[in-house]
Amino acid sequence: MRISLKLIGRCMISCIFVFLTQFALSIVPRFFAASSLLIQLPLSALLLLVLLGAGRCCRRFLGVYASAPAFVFFNLLFIWGVYIVILRKVISPLMGIVLNGEIVMLIIGLYSILSSDPGFVTSRSSCSDNHAEDSFSEDEAHFEGSFSSRRVRYCKSCKAYVKGFDHHCPAFGNCIGQKNHVLFMVLLVGFVITEASYIMDSFKFATKFQKMDETGQETSLSENLVISTMLFCLLQVLWQGVFLTWHIYCVCVNIRTDEWINWKKYPEFQIIIPIQPGLSSEGRRFRNPYNKAKIKCPTTTP
Repeated sequence: MRISLKLIGRCMISCIFVFLTQFALSIVPRFFAASSLLIQLPLSALLLLVLLGAGRCCRRFLGVYASAPAFVFFNLLFIWGVYIVILRKVISPLMGIVLNGEIVMLIIGLYSILSSDPGFVTSRSSCSDNHAEDSFSEDEAHFEGSFSSRRVRYCKSCKAYVKGFDHHCPAFGNCIGQKNHVLFMVLLVGFVITEASYIMDSFKFATKFQKMDETGQETSLSENLVISTMLFCLLQVLWQGVFLTWHIYCVCVNIRTDEWINWKKYPEFQIIIPIQPGLSSEGRRFRNPYNKAKIKCPTTTP
């Protein structure tokens, strides 16, 4: 019961923070209506950073914690609500069916990846947290070596070993491993496509009411919300596009994000460079033993 109440409280905090964020973003088109999107976009990004900093301060000083998956879910619901109340009246029924279907599939995907098994390895579930986090101890190194060919890595967030561990995704509330990596990629592509569809529909709405703005008529809250949610989705597409490109590259060269960042922890990703004249110790260089596509990865200096 205590855990359930704690989870409900975090979800409520996330919902409140979503409303505050979205309505705060509507200030940008309200006071900068005459500015272009190229000016409104960085202003929206700056405002989001300020709100993110305020949220971290509340967590640090007030002990108020939110749920990242709930934040993603309520943002999705908010954008869907803006579409149903405002955008649905000005776009074609076909585009409406497409957007509704995309959002429904995203909600199903969010639940699926939140409850999915990324590939947890339970053979070491009895080990202590301190022992598991110390990756440089002798026994831990032996354990990592014994699972080297299986590519089992430790997740500090879940305090568990995951086969094919890529990273822990706070937005989806789960590890990304061998069993749910395909679902993660599909869901990431789905977010990019859905947000791009919403941007197209909201841009048509903004273009339609542009003439009213030029006559000096004050824009309403609904129009500001459409434009602010369009800016929000545009910012999401920008970073998610880079994120998706990175993961496509990792699939092509058969490497995980954790392996790329922490390759010095895993012996199979290291090439020992012998001591050379002028060097006092051995050096290590990165190599990818799992790359069968013959795509070169950048090397790292000793």
